[in-house]
Amino acid sequence: MITTLHIKNIGIIEDIIIDFNKGLNVLTGETGAGKTLIIDSLQIISGGRFSKEMIRKGENQSFVELCMYEPQNKNAIDGNIIVSREINLNGKNMCKINGRMVTVNELKEFMSTFIEIHGQNDNQNLLENRMHLNYLDGFIGEEIVNQKQKYTELYEQFCEIKQELKNNFGDEKEKQRKLDLLQYQIKEIEVAKLKVNEEEELEEKRKIMANAEKITQNLQEADTLISESGIDSISMAIRALEKIEQIDSKYETVSNQLKSIYYELQELARDVSNYKSDLDFNEEERDLIEERLNLINSLKRKYGNTIQEILNYQQTIQEEVEHIENKEEYNSKLREKQNQIEEKMKLLANQIHKIRKNRANDLSRKINQELEELEMKHAKINVKVTYLENEYLKTGKDEVTFYIVTNKGEEEKELAKIASGGEMSRTMLAIKKVLADSDEMPILVFDEIDTGISGKAANSVANKLKRIANRHQVMCISHLPNIAAMADYNYFISKEIYQDRTKTQIKLLQEDEVIEEIARISAGEINEVSMQYAYELRNKKAC
Repeated sequence: MITTLHIKNIGIIEDIIIDFNKGLNVLTGETGAGKTLIIDSLQIISGGRFSKEMIRKGENQSFVELCMYEPQNKNAIDGNIIVSREINLNGKNMCKINGRMVTVNELKEFMSTFIEIHGQNDNQNLLENRMHLNYLDGFIGEEIVNQKQKYTELYEQFCEIKQELKNNFGDEKEKQRKLDLLQYQIKEIEVAKLKVNEEEELEEKRKIMANAEKITQNLQEADTLISESGIDSISMAIRALEKIEQIDSKYETVSNQLKSIYYELQELARDVSNYKSDLDFNEEERDLIEERLNLINSLKRKYGNTIQEILNYQQTIQEEVEHIENKEEYNSKLREKQNQIEEKMKLLANQIHKIRKNRANDLSRKINQELEELEMKHAKINVKVTYLENEYLKTGKDEVTFYIVTNKGEEEKELAKIASGGEMSRTMLAIKKVLADSDEMPILVFDEIDTGISGKAANSVANKLKRIANRHQVMCISHLPNIAAMADYNYFISKEIYQDRTKTQIKLLQEDEVIEEIARISAGEINEVSMQYAYELRNKKAC
């Protein structure tokens, strides 16, 4: 249960500390005094959404902290759990559980096991179909526990095998899909007939073709200069030296060196001439080179940065194909085991379904009795259990949905489609009353659940809240004297103006103050008649 709630800088709340108690805690007070802000603060500390507009004007941050006494919980220290959340104007959140920093989602998940908040527009759990199955199973109790436990164990084994088969491509569709993809990739690479260093050679050819005109022009110029100037001049020089080479050996040496240069120059001239002939490209050859380079680039985008990497990838996926095909024998044994588990699961799921189907009628009947006492005489709840033929869920093969008819002659609708907030609140209260003994949620918060009701219905709501509070800590904001009179602890919320600022105050009332507050909210003023009425209402609590 919540023992202490500390709220700072939220709306008109400057800084208040509330000590709550066991049983039914009822909060009453002036309109606009900050009652709803207290519920908002409980939502914030439970991981709910927060708008920076909620931060008190002139402040940079808001802070909510609560202490819960839960001696059986593993997170408790000396039985206490301290949770806090600080929110800054810049949107930064700081959430802590017993001093350990957590995310907002972690805070939300943690608090969802301790506190449930219900208001005119906040009956989210009641609207979620996944919670309907939990409500039904909670109502059924021990009768279904063993079957669910055995089913859950089998379901976990089933999922493990299913995942292993998926990893091993044991699922036939998945296996074939993967094989088709790998074989397509292998074929695509094979057809390309790639060669290492091929890309570099093609790039070189493309570069030459792109500069063919420039190369031809300069090769022609070089060929002309070598043939007409170089070779002829050297030939004439050789003939001149031959005339004097007998005179001195050094002239003969120079003559021989010049002859070597002459022969080398002739070779160079032939090379240049050949280079000219090699430049005889056509457009078809140019297109083929471009197509080949485009193909290589396409394969590089898919399979690797170089041709060598592409060829390595081809080898890898060929090995993977062999691996998949060789896993078939092992996967066959897994599938056989999976089928055996599935048969056991189906048997248990059918047993669970029969129990749920039968007890759903009991739950519907009990909730409808409660609705009748809440002056919803024509409202009928129908808890439907739908068997899912082709699907296994963690909870079995059932989908549970609460349907309701709120007025005579209307069609049955899903509970989530109820329009009236008052109807939703009373429906939720009826369900909570029926499930009070099995519901493990320790803290229940009701925000103005009494809106739109009076008279006999008000008495019924008050009685049901009191009964629920026998097993849960209940906090309720109310405007009804009937509910205030049933409270174990009454808190009065007011506001005052201090230094031109409005701020909220809260006070735990003594018994004589409780009587006065009941009189105030019953008649709008405290007089002899309203006080007598307050005494009578309060005396009913003791009965």
